[in-house]
Amino acid sequence: MDLSVKLKAIRRREGLTQLEFCALVDISISSYKKYETDLFEMGYAGLCKVLTHPTFTKYTLWLMTGHTAPECGQVSAV
Repeated sequence: MDLSVKLKAIRRREGLTQLEFCALVDISISSYKKYETDLFEMGYAGLCKVLTHPTFTKYTLWLMTGHTAPECGQVSAV
């Protein structure tokens, strides 16, 4: 599963609009729309903003590897 699909899944699982998601992780809406539509790849800085935000850390393993570890609190957004 592509990063763009995973980002959209996380956002939807959390019940956030693109604008709300961007405000939480401090990413511009124009950049995020490009990430979610797979026009641009998300760089390290943007990815770190998502991975380190307290709301989204539970998706870190899945976002990076596609695996989950529920016993450690690491879940999938799908």
